[in-house]
Amino acid sequence: MQKMHLIKQAAIAAAFSLTATSALAQEVTLRFQHFVSPASANPTYFMQPWADAIEEQSNGRIKVELYPFMQLGGAAPSQYDLIRDGAIDGGWVIPGYQPNRFPEAEAMELPFMTTKSGEEASAAAWDFTQQFLMDDFADVHLIAAHMHGPGIVHKRGEPVQTVEDFAGLKLRGPSRPATLLLQELGATPIGMPVPQFPEALSKGVVDGGVITWEMSPSLKLNELTDSHTDVAGDRALYNLYFIWAMNKDVYESLPADLKAVIDANSGMMASRWAGHAHDTGDVGGRALMAADGNEIAQLSEAETARIKALGETVTANWIAEMDAKGFDGAALVAAARKAVEAHAGQVN
Repeated sequence: MQKMHLIKQAAIAAAFSLTATSALAQEVTLRFQHFVSPASANPTYFMQPWADAIEEQSNGRIKVELYPFMQLGGAAPSQYDLIRDGAIDGGWVIPGYQPNRFPEAEAMELPFMTTKSGEEASAAAWDFTQQFLMDDFADVHLIAAHMHGPGIVHKRGEPVQTVEDFAGLKLRGPSRPATLLLQELGATPIGMPVPQFPEALSKGVVDGGVITWEMSPSLKLNELTDSHTDVAGDRALYNLYFIWAMNKDVYESLPADLKAVIDANSGMMASRWAGHAHDTGDVGGRALMAADGNEIAQLSEAETARIKALGETVTANWIAEMDAKGFDGAALVAAARKAVEAHAGQVN
Protein backbone atom coordinates (compact mmCIF):
# COMPACT_ATOMS: atom_id res chain seq x y z
CA MET A 1 0.00 0.00 0.00
CA GLN A 2 2.82 2.36 0.97
CA LYS A 3 4.66 1.50 -2.24
CA MET A 4 1.56 2.16 -4.36
CA HIS A 5 1.06 5.46 -2.55
CA LEU A 6 4.62 6.49 -3.35
CA ILE A 7 4.23 5.49 -6.99
CA LYS A 8 1.01 7.52 -7.22
CA GLN A 9 2.72 10.54 -5.66
CA ALA A 10 5.60 10.22 -8.11
CA ALA A 11 3.18 10.01 -11.06
CA ILE A 12 1.34 13.13 -9.90
CA ALA A 13 4.63 14.97 -9.45
CA ALA A 14 5.81 13.90 -12.90
CA ALA A 15 2.55 15.00 -14.49
CA PHE A 16 2.74 18.34 -12.71
CA SER A 17 6.34 18.75 -13.81
CA LEU A 18 5.39 17.98 -17.43
CA THR A 19 2.53 20.47 -17.32
CA ALA A 20 4.74 23.14 -15.83
CA THR A 21 7.42 22.50 -18.44
CA SER A 22 4.88 22.69 -21.25
CA ALA A 23 3.54 25.96 -19.93
CA LEU A 24 7.04 27.35 -19.58
CA ALA A 25 7.84 26.44 -23.16
CA GLN A 26 4.67 27.94 -24.58
CA GLU A 27 5.35 30.51 -27.30
CA VAL A 28 2.85 33.18 -28.30
CA THR A 29 3.01 35.55 -31.25
CA LEU A 30 0.81 38.62 -31.01
CA ARG A 31 0.12 40.63 -34.15
CA PHE A 32 -0.52 44.30 -33.38
CA GLN A 33 -1.48 46.76 -36.10
CA HIS A 34 -1.42 50.54 -36.47
CA PHE A 35 -2.05 53.04 -39.24
CA VAL A 36 0.99 55.34 -39.34
CA SER A 37 4.64 55.21 -40.38
CA PRO A 38 6.86 53.02 -38.18
CA ALA A 39 9.21 56.03 -38.09
CA SER A 40 6.63 58.26 -36.38
CA ALA A 41 6.82 58.94 -32.67
CA ASN A 42 4.41 56.49 -31.09
CA PRO A 43 5.69 53.41 -32.94
CA THR A 44 9.30 54.50 -32.36
CA TYR A 45 9.17 55.53 -28.72
CA PHE A 46 6.27 53.46 -27.38
CA MET A 47 5.01 50.58 -29.54
CA GLN A 48 8.37 49.03 -30.40
CA PRO A 49 9.89 49.49 -26.94
CA TRP A 50 6.68 48.08 -25.45
CA ALA A 51 6.90 45.05 -27.75
CA ASP A 52 10.57 44.60 -26.82
CA ALA A 53 9.75 44.80 -23.11
CA ILE A 54 7.03 42.16 -23.46
CA GLU A 55 9.43 39.80 -25.24
CA GLU A 56 12.26 40.39 -22.76
CA GLN A 57 10.13 40.08 -19.63
CA SER A 58 8.48 36.89 -20.92
CA ASN A 59 11.92 35.40 -21.65
CA GLY A 60 11.02 35.24 -25.31
CA ARG A 61 7.78 33.35 -24.80
CA ILE A 62 5.74 36.25 -26.18
CA LYS A 63 6.70 37.90 -29.44
CA VAL A 64 4.85 41.04 -30.51
CA GLU A 65 4.88 41.76 -34.24
CA LEU A 66 3.99 45.32 -35.26
CA TYR A 67 2.33 46.00 -38.61
CA PRO A 68 2.23 49.66 -39.76
CA PHE A 69 -0.03 51.22 -42.39
CA MET A 70 -2.85 48.73 -41.70
CA GLN A 71 -0.83 45.99 -43.41
CA LEU A 72 -3.04 43.25 -41.94
CA GLY A 73 -6.10 44.72 -43.61
CA GLY A 74 -8.97 47.03 -42.89
CA ALA A 75 -9.05 50.80 -42.54
CA ALA A 76 -8.03 52.95 -39.59
CA PRO A 77 -11.66 53.64 -38.50
CA SER A 78 -12.32 49.88 -38.28
CA GLN A 79 -9.39 49.12 -35.99
CA TYR A 80 -11.45 48.64 -32.82
CA ASP A 81 -13.68 46.07 -34.51
CA LEU A 82 -10.69 44.25 -35.98
CA ILE A 83 -9.31 43.81 -32.47
CA ARG A 84 -12.68 42.88 -30.94
CA ASP A 85 -13.41 40.31 -33.65
CA GLY A 86 -9.97 38.71 -33.53
CA ALA A 87 -8.87 39.66 -37.04
CA ILE A 88 -5.78 41.04 -35.31
CA ASP A 89 -4.47 40.37 -31.80
CA GLY A 90 -4.14 44.00 -30.84
CA GLY A 91 -3.47 47.50 -32.02
CA TRP A 92 -3.82 51.26 -31.82
CA VAL A 93 -7.29 52.77 -31.92
CA ILE A 94 -8.64 56.30 -32.24
CA PRO A 95 -12.20 55.92 -30.93
CA GLY A 96 -13.09 59.29 -32.45
CA TYR A 97 -12.69 57.81 -35.92
CA GLN A 98 -16.14 56.30 -35.28
CA PRO A 99 -18.17 59.40 -34.31
CA ASN A 100 -20.92 58.90 -31.72
CA ARG A 101 -19.85 55.35 -30.87
CA PHE A 102 -17.81 56.32 -27.80
CA PRO A 103 -19.31 59.72 -26.97
CA GLU A 104 -18.01 60.03 -23.40
CA ALA A 105 -14.40 59.84 -24.61
CA GLU A 106 -14.94 63.14 -26.44
CA ALA A 107 -14.80 64.99 -23.11
CA MET A 108 -11.02 64.60 -23.15
CA GLU A 109 -10.88 65.99 -26.70
CA LEU A 110 -12.76 69.23 -26.12
CA PRO A 111 -11.01 72.52 -26.94
CA PHE A 112 -8.32 73.60 -24.47
CA MET A 113 -9.10 70.63 -22.21
CA THR A 114 -5.56 69.27 -21.83
CA THR A 115 -2.16 70.73 -21.14
CA LYS A 116 0.42 70.69 -23.93
CA SER A 117 2.18 67.69 -22.39
CA GLY A 118 1.19 64.39 -23.94
CA GLU A 119 2.37 62.56 -20.85
CA GLU A 120 0.30 64.70 -18.48
CA ALA A 121 -2.73 64.48 -20.74
CA SER A 122 -2.33 60.71 -20.99
CA ALA A 123 -2.23 60.28 -17.22
CA ALA A 124 -5.48 62.25 -17.08
CA ALA A 125 -6.91 60.12 -19.90
CA TRP A 126 -6.18 56.92 -18.00
CA ASP A 127 -7.90 58.25 -14.87
CA PHE A 128 -10.90 59.40 -16.90
CA THR A 129 -11.05 56.06 -18.70
CA GLN A 130 -11.08 54.13 -15.43
CA GLN A 131 -13.96 56.27 -14.20
CA PHE A 132 -16.16 56.40 -17.29
CA LEU A 133 -15.04 54.28 -20.23
CA MET A 134 -14.27 50.74 -19.11
CA ASP A 135 -17.81 49.62 -20.00
CA ASP A 136 -17.40 51.17 -23.47
CA PHE A 137 -14.30 49.07 -24.08
CA ALA A 138 -15.50 45.94 -22.29
CA ASP A 139 -15.22 43.75 -25.39
CA VAL A 140 -11.46 44.30 -25.76
CA HIS A 141 -8.61 44.09 -23.25
CA LEU A 142 -7.45 47.65 -22.58
CA ILE A 143 -3.71 48.15 -22.16
CA ALA A 144 -3.39 51.95 -22.24
CA ALA A 145 -5.40 55.09 -22.91
CA HIS A 146 -3.46 58.14 -23.96
CA MET A 147 -3.38 61.52 -25.66
CA HIS A 148 -0.83 63.27 -27.89
CA GLY A 149 0.87 66.63 -27.39
CA PRO A 150 -0.50 69.97 -28.62
CA GLY A 151 -2.48 70.07 -31.85
CA ILE A 152 -0.97 72.52 -34.34
CA VAL A 153 -2.54 74.29 -37.35
CA HIS A 154 -0.50 73.40 -40.45
CA LYS A 155 -1.33 75.07 -43.75
CA ARG A 156 -0.08 76.17 -47.13
CA GLY A 157 0.88 79.83 -47.31
CA GLU A 158 1.02 82.36 -44.50
CA PRO A 159 0.25 81.28 -40.93
CA VAL A 160 -3.07 82.12 -39.34
CA GLN A 161 -2.72 85.16 -37.09
CA THR A 162 -6.32 86.00 -36.20
CA VAL A 163 -9.64 84.23 -35.86
CA GLU A 164 -10.66 85.85 -39.15
CA ASP A 165 -7.81 84.07 -40.93
CA PHE A 166 -9.63 80.77 -40.47
CA ALA A 167 -12.58 81.89 -42.56
CA GLY A 168 -13.11 79.68 -45.60
CA LEU A 169 -10.04 77.50 -45.01
CA LYS A 170 -10.60 73.84 -45.75
CA LEU A 171 -8.89 72.15 -42.81
CA ARG A 172 -8.54 68.48 -41.97
CA GLY A 173 -9.81 67.54 -38.53
CA PRO A 174 -9.17 64.22 -36.73
CA SER A 175 -12.21 64.08 -34.46
CA ARG A 176 -15.69 65.46 -33.95
CA PRO A 177 -14.68 67.97 -31.23
CA ALA A 178 -11.83 69.23 -33.43
CA THR A 179 -14.09 69.69 -36.44
CA LEU A 180 -16.70 71.43 -34.29
CA LEU A 181 -14.05 73.92 -33.17
CA LEU A 182 -12.82 74.48 -36.72
CA GLN A 183 -16.39 75.13 -37.79
CA GLU A 184 -16.87 77.62 -34.95
CA LEU A 185 -13.69 79.38 -36.15
CA GLY A 186 -15.21 79.85 -39.60
CA ALA A 187 -13.19 77.17 -41.37
CA THR A 188 -14.64 74.37 -43.46
CA PRO A 189 -13.71 71.24 -41.49
CA ILE A 190 -13.09 68.01 -43.33
CA GLY A 191 -12.86 64.96 -41.11
CA MET A 192 -10.40 62.33 -42.23
CA PRO A 193 -8.02 59.73 -40.76
CA VAL A 194 -4.37 60.71 -40.72
CA PRO A 195 -3.30 58.38 -43.59
CA GLN A 196 -5.46 60.41 -46.01
CA PHE A 197 -4.07 63.80 -45.02
CA PRO A 198 -0.95 64.02 -47.25
CA GLU A 199 -2.82 63.10 -50.42
CA ALA A 200 -5.62 65.52 -49.58
CA LEU A 201 -3.01 68.28 -49.19
CA SER A 202 -1.17 67.42 -52.39
CA LYS A 203 -4.41 67.40 -54.42
CA GLY A 204 -5.72 70.62 -52.90
CA VAL A 205 -8.68 68.92 -51.24
CA VAL A 206 -7.66 70.75 -48.05
CA ASP A 207 -5.65 73.91 -47.40
CA GLY A 208 -4.15 72.41 -44.28
CA GLY A 209 -5.24 70.76 -41.10
CA VAL A 210 -4.66 70.23 -37.43
CA ILE A 211 -2.26 67.56 -36.27
CA THR A 212 0.77 67.22 -34.00
CA TRP A 213 4.38 68.28 -34.52
CA GLU A 214 5.53 64.68 -34.20
CA MET A 215 3.45 63.45 -37.13
CA SER A 216 4.68 66.26 -39.40
CA PRO A 217 7.88 64.60 -40.69
CA SER A 218 6.28 61.25 -41.58
CA LEU A 219 3.49 63.12 -43.41
CA LYS A 220 6.03 65.33 -45.19
CA LEU A 221 4.35 68.49 -43.95
CA ASN A 222 7.68 70.30 -44.39
CA GLU A 223 7.08 69.87 -48.13
CA LEU A 224 3.28 69.99 -48.31
CA THR A 225 2.71 72.99 -46.04
CA ASP A 226 4.47 76.29 -45.37
CA SER A 227 3.43 77.40 -41.90
CA HIS A 228 2.66 75.91 -38.50
CA THR A 229 0.74 77.76 -35.79
CA ASP A 230 0.19 77.02 -32.12
CA VAL A 231 -1.97 78.88 -29.61
CA ALA A 232 -0.52 80.84 -26.70
CA GLY A 233 -0.50 79.49 -23.16
CA ASP A 234 -0.13 76.03 -21.67
CA ARG A 235 -3.36 74.46 -22.98
CA ALA A 236 -3.66 72.59 -26.26
CA LEU A 237 -5.97 73.88 -28.99
CA TYR A 238 -7.38 70.35 -29.17
CA ASN A 239 -6.25 66.82 -28.39
CA LEU A 240 -7.02 63.29 -29.50
CA TYR A 241 -7.84 60.23 -27.42
CA PHE A 242 -6.26 56.84 -28.25
CA ILE A 243 -6.33 53.35 -26.82
CA TRP A 244 -3.78 50.52 -27.08
CA ALA A 245 -5.70 47.29 -26.74
CA MET A 246 -5.72 43.59 -27.51
CA ASN A 247 -8.31 40.96 -28.26
CA LYS A 248 -9.99 39.88 -25.03
CA ASP A 249 -10.06 36.16 -25.84
CA VAL A 250 -6.38 36.18 -26.78
CA TYR A 251 -5.48 37.86 -23.51
CA GLU A 252 -7.66 35.47 -21.50
CA SER A 253 -6.08 32.46 -23.22
CA LEU A 254 -2.62 33.35 -21.93
CA PRO A 255 -1.27 31.48 -18.91
CA ALA A 256 -1.23 33.50 -15.70
CA ASP A 257 2.47 34.31 -15.81
CA LEU A 258 2.22 35.71 -19.35
CA LYS A 259 -0.86 37.72 -18.46
CA ALA A 260 1.25 39.15 -15.67
CA VAL A 261 3.82 40.35 -18.20
CA ILE A 262 1.12 42.16 -20.18
CA ASP A 263 -0.34 43.57 -16.95
CA ALA A 264 3.05 44.86 -15.82
CA ASN A 265 3.21 46.91 -19.02
CA SER A 266 -0.34 48.24 -18.86
CA GLY A 267 -2.36 50.89 -17.09
CA MET A 268 -1.07 54.25 -15.91
CA MET A 269 2.56 53.37 -16.64
CA ALA A 270 1.86 52.41 -20.25
CA SER A 271 -0.46 55.39 -20.76
CA ARG A 272 2.20 57.84 -19.56
CA TRP A 273 4.78 56.02 -21.69
CA ALA A 274 2.65 56.43 -24.81
CA GLY A 275 2.03 60.11 -24.09
CA HIS A 276 5.71 60.72 -23.46
CA ALA A 277 6.47 59.17 -26.85
CA HIS A 278 4.47 61.96 -28.48
CA ASP A 279 6.27 64.59 -26.42
CA THR A 280 9.61 63.20 -27.58
CA GLY A 281 8.49 63.21 -31.20
CA ASP A 282 7.11 66.75 -30.96
CA VAL A 283 10.58 68.14 -30.25
CA GLY A 284 12.08 66.57 -33.36
CA GLY A 285 9.07 67.31 -35.58
CA ARG A 286 9.04 71.01 -34.75
CA ALA A 287 12.79 71.24 -35.26
CA LEU A 288 12.56 69.65 -38.72
CA MET A 289 9.80 71.99 -39.85
CA ALA A 290 11.91 74.97 -38.75
CA ALA A 291 15.10 73.59 -40.29
CA ASP A 292 13.39 73.27 -43.68
CA GLY A 293 12.48 76.95 -43.61
CA ASN A 294 8.81 76.65 -42.76
CA GLU A 295 7.37 79.46 -40.66
CA ILE A 296 6.74 78.61 -37.02
CA ALA A 297 4.13 80.91 -35.47
CA GLN A 298 2.18 81.39 -32.29
CA LEU A 299 -1.09 83.23 -31.94
CA SER A 300 -1.14 86.19 -29.59
CA GLU A 301 -2.67 85.85 -26.16
CA ALA A 302 -5.55 88.08 -27.28
CA GLU A 303 -6.38 85.91 -30.31
CA THR A 304 -5.95 82.77 -28.24
CA ALA A 305 -8.49 84.18 -25.77
CA ARG A 306 -10.94 84.70 -28.63
CA ILE A 307 -10.48 81.09 -29.73
CA LYS A 308 -10.92 79.88 -26.15
CA ALA A 309 -14.24 81.71 -26.00
CA LEU A 310 -15.35 79.90 -29.16
CA GLY A 311 -14.08 76.68 -27.61
CA GLU A 312 -16.33 77.29 -24.62
CA THR A 313 -19.26 77.52 -27.02
CA VAL A 314 -18.27 74.14 -28.46
CA THR A 315 -18.07 72.69 -24.95
CA ALA A 316 -21.44 74.15 -23.91
CA ASN A 317 -23.09 72.74 -27.03
CA TRP A 318 -21.43 69.38 -26.40
CA ILE A 319 -22.76 69.29 -22.84
CA ALA A 320 -26.28 69.98 -24.10
CA GLU A 321 -25.94 67.30 -26.75
CA MET A 322 -24.70 64.75 -24.21
CA ASP A 323 -27.56 65.62 -21.85
CA ALA A 324 -30.01 64.96 -24.68
CA LYS A 325 -28.44 61.51 -25.13
CA GLY A 326 -28.95 60.65 -21.48
CA PHE A 327 -25.47 61.44 -20.19
CA ASP A 328 -24.51 64.08 -17.63
CA GLY A 329 -22.44 66.27 -19.94
CA ALA A 330 -21.42 68.78 -17.28
CA ALA A 331 -20.23 65.98 -14.98
CA LEU A 332 -18.13 64.48 -17.76
CA VAL A 333 -16.49 67.83 -18.52
CA ALA A 334 -15.90 68.50 -14.82
CA ALA A 335 -14.32 65.05 -14.35
CA ALA A 336 -12.07 65.51 -17.38
CA ARG A 337 -10.92 68.91 -16.11
CA LYS A 338 -10.32 67.49 -12.64
CA ALA A 339 -8.20 64.68 -14.06
CA VAL A 340 -6.17 67.12 -16.15
CA GLU A 341 -5.57 69.40 -13.17
CA ALA A 342 -4.51 66.45 -11.01
CA HIS A 343 -1.67 65.63 -13.39
CA ALA A 344 -0.70 69.13 -14.59
CA GLY A 345 2.99 69.67 -13.97
CA GLN A 346 3.44 66.05 -12.88
CA VAL A 347 5.75 64.82 -15.66
CA ASN A 348 8.26 62.35 -14.22
